[in-house]
Amino acid sequence: MQVYTTEKIRNVVVLGHGGAGKTSLVEAMGLLSGLTTRLGNVADGTTISDYDKEEQKRKFSIHTSVIPVEWEGVKINVFDTPGYFDFIGEVEEAISAAASAVIVVNGKAGIESGTIRAWELCEKYNVPRMIYVSNMDADNASFKNVLEKLTDRYGKKIAPFHFPIRENEKFVGYVNVVSETAQKWTDKGDTVECDIPDYSQDNLETYRESLMEAVAETSEDFMDRYFSGETFSDAEIRSALRVSVADGTIVPITCGSSTTVKGVFTLLDDIVKYLPTPEGRPCTGINLKSNEVFEANYDFTKAKSAFIWKTIADPFIGKYSIIKVASGVLKKDDVLYNEDKETEEKIGKLFVVRGNQFTEVPELHAGDIGALAKLSKARTGDTLSTKATPIRFPRLKISTPYNYMRYNPKNKGDVDKISQALQKMMHEDLTLKSVNDAENHQTLIYGMGDQHLDIIASKLLNEYKVEIELTKPKVAYRETIKKTADVEYKYKKQSGGHGQYGHVKMRFEPSGEMDKAYTFEQEVVGGAVPKNFFPAVEKGVVEACDRGPLAAYPVVGVKAVLYDGSYHPVDSSEMAFKTAAREAFKKGFMEAGPILLEPIMTLRVTVPEKHTGDVMGDLNKRRGRVLGMGPAAEPSARAAGRQTVEAEIPMENLYGYCTVLRSMTQGSGDFEYEFARYEQAPSDVQAKEVEARKDKVAADSAD
Repeated sequence: MQVYTTEKIRNVVVLGHGGAGKTSLVEAMGLLSGLTTRLGNVADGTTISDYDKEEQKRKFSIHTSVIPVEWEGVKINVFDTPGYFDFIGEVEEAISAAASAVIVVNGKAGIESGTIRAWELCEKYNVPRMIYVSNMDADNASFKNVLEKLTDRYGKKIAPFHFPIRENEKFVGYVNVVSETAQKWTDKGDTVECDIPDYSQDNLETYRESLMEAVAETSEDFMDRYFSGETFSDAEIRSALRVSVADGTIVPITCGSSTTVKGVFTLLDDIVKYLPTPEGRPCTGINLKSNEVFEANYDFTKAKSAFIWKTIADPFIGKYSIIKVASGVLKKDDVLYNEDKETEEKIGKLFVVRGNQFTEVPELHAGDIGALAKLSKARTGDTLSTKATPIRFPRLKISTPYNYMRYNPKNKGDVDKISQALQKMMHEDLTLKSVNDAENHQTLIYGMGDQHLDIIASKLLNEYKVEIELTKPKVAYRETIKKTADVEYKYKKQSGGHGQYGHVKMRFEPSGEMDKAYTFEQEVVGGAVPKNFFPAVEKGVVEACDRGPLAAYPVVGVKAVLYDGSYHPVDSSEMAFKTAAREAFKKGFMEAGPILLEPIMTLRVTVPEKHTGDVMGDLNKRRGRVLGMGPAAEPSARAAGRQTVEAEIPMENLYGYCTVLRSMTQGSGDFEYEFARYEQAPSDVQAKEVEARKDKVAADSAD
């Protein structure tokens, strides 16, 4: 592939609901541009962008793929993104590197939750966009229905540039609203100009009028000419539309059929004509040497800089850092400095990416997308620059994973292999986290949803040859007491020579400090227990607190007071007093009104207003307490018409909430939570846990 300068580059992310036809569209672009010689198919697993075995098996995109398409002397870096919400991190990475977007809407299904999410992401990142209505060859596809619903939701900024000609329920051509011409496809797939059908004239007039209004609003001169009845030339219209599309005041809508490659030619033309180049688009960082703002702005004349927006860590093809050049021109054998890792590396070869294919190029200009191989310490979000001008760009903001499960290796000998594999996968997927929960003796894996975690387990098996089992995680309960108990315990053992003797009288009561396991005091008088055994008594309390006598959970909020006892001048020892104190603790704890404490989380659920009743009803079923509700505090247009419900809910009842919320809101709900405090569990929950863990308590007693 030849080298392209900044003004000849377009970076376009393809967004939309799962199954809307994003990958099929990218495949059609590849065929039309000559990148491929045959049209791949998602169902057959033969597309250039869905190259991963999991994607081919499941028939949908999991990762963002970069497919560079050459069209009319321009390089269009197309980012094919997943549509399912479990892989939102991949979408967020792609948007951070894109300058514009094409939102794919299924002409049969219409606006779906993924369509709305795609629009909201474009608003959040200030990305200009076009809309492509797919599946227009289907019998029940309706361009008009999609257009009306988009206009109802987003207003007059939705502007049809093309609309379909249908004859006998078939998609046979299209009308170009800008040039006021019509085209039909021949049997060979070419287009020929034709008359605009009479039944399309009314639509053309309506769409054309809205376009002219938008053109007129781009300048005072155009506005005056418009009101005086003058017409604009094609060149003036296209120039004005280019400005309006770039600033987001107009969102063009076009249509086509990706599987028959109809309408894709015009979409590629419009991408080149109307979507912006990287030039001048804001991209700022900090010059770490001068501590001043560095305005990279994709200017090829400035110091070299780039940021890593994605990492590919594949056991078969190796590790590649996918970069976007923010300024300057990168050349092979350049030496780049990574301020985040304080390392300097010679980059060797430069590559452009095409799915899982990497083609070497001599240089990459500002605004272009490329790949660097084998950067040992570099990670997604790192900045690459020169030591003479060290730059740091803001790190990517990726969604936080809240869905988690416990995992265990099927083969205990694979523990290290699993850990290493997950580390590599976490370099590639920023929404994946592995956590060692030492307190509950479990390892946890966090992701964006159940499907995400299921795919991680499948990739571990198929790519890294290690198998894990996903199960429901244990909840971190605590134990404490509500009353006071006064107990005595004498540990006495004779075994031939020296015996063991430790005798304590202790009082146990609530300490009121729930952030501490215990407080220990001694009120011994007269040397009934010598001072040198006090630390041993405290050690006994510490050991007993690790696994409480009620359900073998950690103990909190207990005050232990040693006030009397006795000792033997020969047989008493630290071990004897530690054992006596531990057994006294167990006895006193069970006599002091033991209770189980459960973790309570503060939960915030943001949903469209129409779903708030369902959400609150579901929270009540989960023993949640709704604290309040108000407008979403999000800065983007996503907040419009959305409400945030705040509640407190036991952590036990958050398990599986991600799937339930998506089902309840058709994928439009978001949630986040954080730990609030511990509080007493209901008697039925306590009884269930005590029964479930009686074997562990018995084992501790046997020790």
